[in-house]
Amino acid sequence: MPEFQKVAVIGIGYIGLPTAALIASRGMQVLGVDTKEDVVRTVASAAIHISEPDLDGLVSKVVSGGALTTSAKPQPADVFIIAVPTPVDCEHRPNLSSVNAALESILDLLAPGNLVILESTSPIGTTEGIARRISERRPDLHIGTNGTENGAIYVAYCPERVLPGRILTELVNNDRCIGGVTPACTRRAQRFYKSFVRGACVATTARAAELVKLTENAFRDTNIAFANELSLICDRFDINVWEVIDIANRHPRVNVLRPGPGVGGHCIAVDPWFIIDSAPELTRVMRTSREVNLSKTQKVVEWACALIEDHPYANVACCGLTFKANVDDLRESPSMEIALHLAVKYGARIKIVEPNLRRLPPELADHQVGFMNIDEALRSCEIAILLVDHDEFKMVPLAERRHLDVIDTRGIWQDMPRRT
Repeated sequence: MPEFQKVAVIGIGYIGLPTAALIASRGMQVLGVDTKEDVVRTVASAAIHISEPDLDGLVSKVVSGGALTTSAKPQPADVFIIAVPTPVDCEHRPNLSSVNAALESILDLLAPGNLVILESTSPIGTTEGIARRISERRPDLHIGTNGTENGAIYVAYCPERVLPGRILTELVNNDRCIGGVTPACTRRAQRFYKSFVRGACVATTARAAELVKLTENAFRDTNIAFANELSLICDRFDINVWEVIDIANRHPRVNVLRPGPGVGGHCIAVDPWFIIDSAPELTRVMRTSREVNLSKTQKVVEWACALIEDHPYANVACCGLTFKANVDDLRESPSMEIALHLAVKYGARIKIVEPNLRRLPPELADHQVGFMNIDEALRSCEIAILLVDHDEFKMVPLAERRHLDVIDTRGIWQDMPRRT
């Protein structure tokens, strides 16, 4: 009999749903659990509520075949995967309320031999806290060791490390970092992931695995902060930042990243705060990087307002809302923040161009802004604030945008005069 037959995935959002569908496609019975009734209904109908290449076909296949079902409440399983959001609050402190609620929902269902895996980005020590909570609430269970004693349960941490737009491919092919609260927990979790992951399943401790996830995104945040800081220096001295980076990167040991309007997404914009909160006196570089990237967003707002004030009757195309190119994900998006600020200040003069959304987000719709495609914006606008490097924007030839005054935060219209 297979070791893992039933899997419950708690949270079927951007990570949980692709994970659940992939596991179901490998012959296991999967229950996707979510507190949002519309999400449960959508997936149960063999449809998806997020945009991700090839996910719709996979979900349709495994739901239609009965391998993936959904519910608002978990049911007994061999493996419980917690994949819920872990945002930060207004003071940049980790909010683990969804993790705690997910754990509470399965405590009474746990049975000997079960494997509990936390995939949500979490502060150091969270997985050990889950193990302690299980032991306190369920004294009939204990955390597995090297033996095969009765009542053993296994707890591990395995963070996702996938790129939106490539999630299904990377779930299978990327290496995974797996840390159990005991070596036996690590090995059991490794066996589970090896049933559907082609990449290496690298063993470590739960604490190390938690820090690995945070390190990956804090590292990228710091490197982006360098690029954003460089863009501000170039603006002051009227130097083309894209040219500086391209030439500097010809050095065999230099790889400067590209600047932008800030940093967004569910990982890079959030994860460094988890480390900063845990060791504030030791994280000066990480804190400064966060501050630089947040301030770049405000600087773009200042540039945009100055340009708009110089053209008091011009319509303004805000090109892009999502946090990265060619996705529909608005989480922590600096582009969304910039567009909202301009919408509040200038109202109907602002025209939103976002090819990956079918409708305006409610926050923007409240300000009577326009919502149009890039062709309509080129005809009706005199100013363009380029915030996201979507493919649709890259394809616009110079002849069709020569009339625009442009702030290009992504460097894709380099053939025009602009701020960066």
